[in-house]
Amino acid sequence: MVEIFFSKLTDKAIRRGIFHSVPALIDAIETYLAAHNENPEPFQWSATAEQILEKVRRGRVTLNAITN
Repeated sequence: MVEIFFSKLTDKAIRRGIFHSVPALIDAIETYLAAHNENPEPFQWSATAEQILEKVRRGRVTLNAITN
């Protein structure tokens, strides 16, 4: 979820922007955050708990195969 948020921040506030100073970049980020927070939407999980746990299990099997 964090990666999605930062991707949107990058696409909508930073990419293709020209910032002549760090304060200008900070202002662009804070402007985006203020606009985003005016109408926040909660994240809704699309995967079930079992699907998530199964993915974790597969990841552990792969990790164990790589490290052993």
